[in-house]
Amino acid sequence: MKAIRLAQPGVIDCIEKEKPVPGKGEALIRIRTAGICGSDIGAFRGKNQLVTYPRVIGHELAGVIESVPEDNPKGLKAGDEVIIDPYLYCGKCYPCRIGRTNCCTDLHVLGVHVDGGMAEYFCHPADMLVRKPAEMDWNLAAMAEPLTISLHGIHRGGLKAGEYCVVIGAGPIGLLAAMVAEAYGAHAILLDLVQERLDFAKGLGVEYIVNSGLEDPVKAVAAITGGEMAQQVMECSGANPAIQMTLDLVSHAGRITLTGWPAKDTLLPTGTITRKEVDIRGARTSAGEFEEAIELICSGRIDIGKILTKVITLDEAPAVIRDIDKNPGNYMKVVVQTGL
Repeated sequence: MKAIRLAQPGVIDCIEKEKPVPGKGEALIRIRTAGICGSDIGAFRGKNQLVTYPRVIGHELAGVIESVPEDNPKGLKAGDEVIIDPYLYCGKCYPCRIGRTNCCTDLHVLGVHVDGGMAEYFCHPADMLVRKPAEMDWNLAAMAEPLTISLHGIHRGGLKAGEYCVVIGAGPIGLLAAMVAEAYGAHAILLDLVQERLDFAKGLGVEYIVNSGLEDPVKAVAAITGGEMAQQVMECSGANPAIQMTLDLVSHAGRITLTGWPAKDTLLPTGTITRKEVDIRGARTSAGEFEEAIELICSGRIDIGKILTKVITLDEAPAVIRDIDKNPGNYMKVVVQTGL
């Protein structure tokens, strides 16, 4: 079968490898679509310290079950269309025992710690497959996973209808987070340095956009919120200055969720945290949000197809990944079709 493999940072190819054989409790899945994630680009650049090489990439996956154990807990069978939950957890540690499996102390993410599924076939635990509605477009199915990341960040901040939510970073996760905030009746304020991305977001229905390179974002958010600032701030860029700025943008008694991964530690003024009594919460991957993401996509409440930049084949994937690395501004979301 064909698979997209990173031999080392900067070296990516479409290779031939043996078709996998499912282990105990695993299903064999014929992959139909796979999304290219920012973490895949980070792995290509050698900037993701969690990635080991060589590594088959890909964790935004949807496909058709070829075989599955008869006693699987979800009653799945061959021919069922599924979306893959890519976060492998131990089920025994404290986070797993309380249902926060994304915080597992031995978490393994497809395409990062173990081989991913940007390939023609893939094996995965049957209990980590989510049914894909028959009417759901295959390209959109591969985009459910990034929506779960945005949902998780919004949920970690406890956003309520009517509140203001500042989202920093107009990449796919930030843009989807702003769309989620709007879908749930909140007021999204999207900050970025690239006006084209902000204009794009405005066209998707994001209520407020602020170019933080052209205007003072603190003054802009104060004007929008009548001086109260935002009840929730979701940081999606991972930039250290943006992380520091969250404390200026958040309201007293507000919440901050940190979704972006900074390359180095960020110094924060703890006096401000105490004075405002701010809740600061990490938001890593997702846990239990796939069904919600699928419902939002299928109902049309989140028109996720509008952020799809390009659909390509497996053979085209290496060249496109190289181009995304060089020209990231030309892409929002790319989906790889493995042969529909």
